[in-house]
Amino acid sequence: MKEKRVLTIQDVSCLGQCSLTVALPIISAMGIETCIIPSAVLSTHTGGFSGFTFKDLTEEIPAISSHWQKEKVEFDAIYTGYIGSKKQLEYITDIFRVFGKNGCQIIIDPVMGDKGKLYTGFDKDFAKEMAKLCSHADVILPNLTEAAYLLDEPYVESGYSEEWLLGLLRRLSKLGAKKVVLTGVSFDPKKLGVAIYDSAADKVSYYFRDKIPGATHGTGDVYASSFVGALMQGKTIEQAAALAVDYVVKCIEVTLPDKENHWYGVKFEKCIPYLIERMQK
Repeated sequence: MKEKRVLTIQDVSCLGQCSLTVALPIISAMGIETCIIPSAVLSTHTGGFSGFTFKDLTEEIPAISSHWQKEKVEFDAIYTGYIGSKKQLEYITDIFRVFGKNGCQIIIDPVMGDKGKLYTGFDKDFAKEMAKLCSHADVILPNLTEAAYLLDEPYVESGYSEEWLLGLLRRLSKLGAKKVVLTGVSFDPKKLGVAIYDSAADKVSYYFRDKIPGATHGTGDVYASSFVGALMQGKTIEQAAALAVDYVVKCIEVTLPDKENHWYGVKFEKCIPYLIERMQK
């Protein structure tokens, strides 16, 4: 059987357990050859650290793509995470055009914000361009904040109905993606999970776990990476979405006893044996 190969495009935060330092080990541990295009290199992630260094690698993106074209490289999936500028979105759109062929799945985590606010450096114009990028995707993985900005709609944090959420999922799918996995969904204050929408069947399914209080850096990247790995190993989108939720919960549980010292991420490395065991079931 042909081995699967995934390309992931996002930044490298050298310390902080997020972005490529999460995606590369997780997807690789799931048995998938993982290639990378780093969009930038930071000494740490930006959530709680100060004085971090930043090296922009925007112009490396087309150069790497050009070399790979000469080498006739192919991918089974392209997965994008944190993208720092509109110019990078342009270059990535071209990568989709060149390499997103022959069954290659495009999976976009439109990382832009959380809790109703955009991250520093992003604005509504960037969100519009991200929405255009999502038109090329087979699967998108927004949270509720990102969904609102992709659609240029007011953010609704809670109190919504299943009917309202189905409408939101349908509107997200109309951006172009066949399937949507919406994270951070909750109908019960004690539960948190995901909604999985298939536009072809106009069907939504859910997966929830008990809510763990507090916020933890990097869990979105852990979720997206384990989702991509599971999907590439033949899991259905519902199975991949559920497995990724369970893995994130496991990572948070392992980290909680040391949360005061290990506040900047989750100890996903300690949970990789659990992830591999789950994949084998």
